[in-house]
Amino acid sequence: MVKVVVVGSVNMDLIVRVSRLPRLGETMSGEGFSMGGGGKGANQAVACARLGARVTMAGCVGDDDFGKRLLSDLVSEGIDCAPVRVCPSVNTGVALIAVTKEGENAIILSPGANALTSGEDVERAAVAMKEAQVALFQLEIPTATVMVGLKKAKEAGCLTVLDPAPAAPLPDEVWPLVDVAAPNEIEAADLGGSDEPTQAALRLLEKGAGCVVVSLGGEGALAVTRDRTFSVPAFPVEVVDTTGAGDAFRAGLAVALAEGKTLEEAVMFGTAAGALACTALGAQSSLPQRSAVLQMLSSSSARYSTEKSQTALKPK
Repeated sequence: MVKVVVVGSVNMDLIVRVSRLPRLGETMSGEGFSMGGGGKGANQAVACARLGARVTMAGCVGDDDFGKRLLSDLVSEGIDCAPVRVCPSVNTGVALIAVTKEGENAIILSPGANALTSGEDVERAAVAMKEAQVALFQLEIPTATVMVGLKKAKEAGCLTVLDPAPAAPLPDEVWPLVDVAAPNEIEAADLGGSDEPTQAALRLLEKGAGCVVVSLGGEGALAVTRDRTFSVPAFPVEVVDTTGAGDAFRAGLAVALAEGKTLEEAVMFGTAAGALACTALGAQSSLPQRSAVLQMLSSSSARYSTEKSQTALKPK
């Protein structure tokens, strides 16, 4: 079984279903409430575990009821949470999420303990990185901590995958440490300086990223390398809630790459995982099992091999 290390955020998601997203200054009634684990780091860790990887998670939670529940939930998924630090006198990260009947959402984050995640927290995952094939990062923790993590992962020989969300200005020295940059279309535009995804991706390659995979929501995904550009169409599903779909996509990408799949196969696997995550409400509650992803791939026309490829993506 392959291993993935995830360094990132841990949040409690507070979700309200609404008929539409509220306008600025408007108070409106919701149609239902739920609460569950979230945060891009924790979501991706859970998704990687359900998709067949051994997972170690590094991050921070507060010394509160939310933190205790979230850690318990992560451990119940089989995730090694030894590097997760419990921070006294600070709240666990919280996400306030409004979700429409069409599955669209608006999210407000209160980072709480996530903002305290430091290089020392990354160091606690250093041994796990030496055993891992892939290290996966996001930007809901301090950028300086992500930099430390990327350097540690490269030293350990990991393939590095960066989900640059939420989009934020990044120092130029980040990109040469990134084997796979995996933004969505909006993040690619912000970071690559172009509304055209291919041009934005090419700009990130110029900055030093190994390759770029842009998720395009209902349009699937676009991958750009120094040798070629290709697209993978979306899998048709009935959308219930898009929360967590991007995390499922990036986790699927990371797990498939850890298993030695080609970049195209990894993008297919991630696209299927992201599609399935749209079919249920919530973030972690919607993340699919490996068997469901393989079934979706086998029932489609996608050319996906379950064997390790001789042309698997390697760390730079």
